[in-house]
Amino acid sequence: MTTGGLRQLGVVYDVDGVLRIAPLRRQWGRLHALVARGSRDRRSLLGMQRVLGVLADGEPPADVYFLTALPFRLARPLRAALRHDQYPGGTLLMAGQSLFSGWLFGAGLERKRATLDRLAAEHPDTSWVLVGDDAGHDPQLFEGFARDHPGRVAAIAMRRLLGVADASTSTDGDGPPVVEAPNGEELLPGLRTVLGLENTEREPRIDDWFLTESQRGNPATRLRPWTEGNDVRLRVHGSAYYRVLAARLATTGPGDQVLFLGWRGDGDQQLGDQGPTVSQALADAARCGARVCGLLWRSHLTMFGYHVAQNRRLVADLQAVGAEVLLDQRIRPLGSHHQKLVVIRHDTDPHDDVAFVGGIDLVRGARDDIVHLGDPQSTAAADSYDRDPRHDAQLELRGPVVRDLHEVFFERWVDPTPLVRLPWHVVPDLVHRLPRHGSALPPPTPDPPATGSCAVQVLRTYPRRTPPTPFAPWGERSVARAFIKALGRAQRLVYVEDQYLWSADVARVFAAALRRAPDLHLVAVVPRPHHDAGPNPAMIGQAEAMAMVHEAGGERVQILDVENDEASPVYVHAKVCVIDDVWCTVGSNNFNTRSWTHDSELVCAILDQERDGRAPADPGGLGDGARGFARRLRLELMREHLGLTGDDEILDPDHAADVVRARSAALDAWHAGGGEGVRPPGRLRRHTPVHEQVEITLRRRWITGPAYRMVLDPDGRPLRARLQRTY
Repeated sequence: MTTGGLRQLGVVYDVDGVLRIAPLRRQWGRLHALVARGSRDRRSLLGMQRVLGVLADGEPPADVYFLTALPFRLARPLRAALRHDQYPGGTLLMAGQSLFSGWLFGAGLERKRATLDRLAAEHPDTSWVLVGDDAGHDPQLFEGFARDHPGRVAAIAMRRLLGVADASTSTDGDGPPVVEAPNGEELLPGLRTVLGLENTEREPRIDDWFLTESQRGNPATRLRPWTEGNDVRLRVHGSAYYRVLAARLATTGPGDQVLFLGWRGDGDQQLGDQGPTVSQALADAARCGARVCGLLWRSHLTMFGYHVAQNRRLVADLQAVGAEVLLDQRIRPLGSHHQKLVVIRHDTDPHDDVAFVGGIDLVRGARDDIVHLGDPQSTAAADSYDRDPRHDAQLELRGPVVRDLHEVFFERWVDPTPLVRLPWHVVPDLVHRLPRHGSALPPPTPDPPATGSCAVQVLRTYPRRTPPTPFAPWGERSVARAFIKALGRAQRLVYVEDQYLWSADVARVFAAALRRAPDLHLVAVVPRPHHDAGPNPAMIGQAEAMAMVHEAGGERVQILDVENDEASPVYVHAKVCVIDDVWCTVGSNNFNTRSWTHDSELVCAILDQERDGRAPADPGGLGDGARGFARRLRLELMREHLGLTGDDEILDPDHAADVVRARSAALDAWHAGGGEGVRPPGRLRRHTPVHEQVEITLRRRWITGPAYRMVLDPDGRPLRARLQRTY
């Protein structure tokens, strides 16, 4: 570490630019950033906690000081706010006297400077890193301090809010180096360089990847930060998942519990070629003495194309045999419950307890297989939700995590808020005699025994709504927070399968990772639009997002779609992410603002303690090693899409990216040549970015774009989080 020959490093962070309530001049800048759009606009607080954390955990550790023009009497709420926003511990430097005459109107430059001068005098052997942004007094404050204290400032790190620019490092004569970037993720590489910090880490820990309890941001939940000793198995495609689910349901008996959450439920969907149907499998469990309880999203009105009628039929089928299924509309306007979960708890042998989490609901159209000819029941595509070929994924989990997933169901079941409140929901539900509340459910039973090598973290999205959700009164955005933390550690390969991809606010996180890590590849598999689909509002969001990641990563970004061997598009409904063959997720979330903030979502992040020793044994180079489950997940999915029978060509991230590029290009060329000759292996084709298909006119940007963001991809964050572009 280069500290100008001094023994100790100190970090001063001017936090007036990151507080939820900021001086008026800063609030104006935040409002401008809120409406500003464009593929180069990467301004946010993303990664600032990581910048301070890296410096605080350095060798030797740096002392952290938080500078503000707030008066001392506000020290306690300021400390609570910094702790809530996941900043490391440190000392407060309260430079203000008056809240209204000083801080509110952006005064306090002289008092901040005097505070810094006293700090320098009290610590004569400390070299300082000064961190702030260019929207307030920080440039003038830091430059003046460095000029008057030569040799005492190791670096100035400036988050850029005025204008949009790439990260840069500059020096002015004998002054300290100045590192500038639009967010913390892009600040970090330059700061590491000027301070002489190696891009290596200490012995890796679980909380390097997983959120800690405080980082979840929801102290009201009873979920644990994570559990260890779990067995996790991947079930790719609806046919594989349904087959296993039917077998597990058939083992239930008296005293057992079958609990499920869903976006939609089709009682007539067959779980196998010869049945049973969803209704039959659940009803048989109830007849055998198991307690069957479910929560399905009620859905919006049928006239808008939603599926309340199908959900009502499933409720009626199961009520007839004593099961309880509730239709739940406790959502934000235009929202939905999108969680997909089945939990089976056994009264006599907890070794058999199992849970299923992923992207697959109990619905028509989902029972496809690796051939991708579609669900045999849905070839007529009578319902707009039925897609012929469909690619999807689900997890089967055993071990202590089953209790946490049971807790997810239990928290929603015991929520005393009425299921529906609007008259056009209440009256039809009364007419159809739908239950208004469920009967008492006992708390989750103790953990099943440990049975595997995987640590699992249960992640969720809940919006802030009125009345507040008892177990998430301010909402929960742990899905977003987990991806932000994990992508901050990505070095070589991020592999994604997603239904939407993306919103600009989500793409900003991926773009920051691509700019921070110059060797990082992004391979994303998404659905192909139907040929007869014209321009639609969703294209505005995708255009902004895809342009952002393509600009950030260039040729390191590959976005692809899938077709079957008959050249029919395969609808990618999977929600999967694998980072550096270490950390991975499978769940119900999509990479859009709606999934990260507005709807209810459920995701499992997995960190396998078992290492995969095949080369490269440590793709990310941070000492984590390739983990068994994450690597198997990526390889299984890539083998299917690339038409491979072995793993050797795709073990190395760079080689895998090259194989994807070569095989997708070969298939595109074969189609361009009229399909003559032998079809090349694989099913991946380059996904034409939306911004190459659709001209983003002023009308689409200023009329269609806002409509897209309000209706199709709404934001469920509190206003303060939107203004800060944080989660």
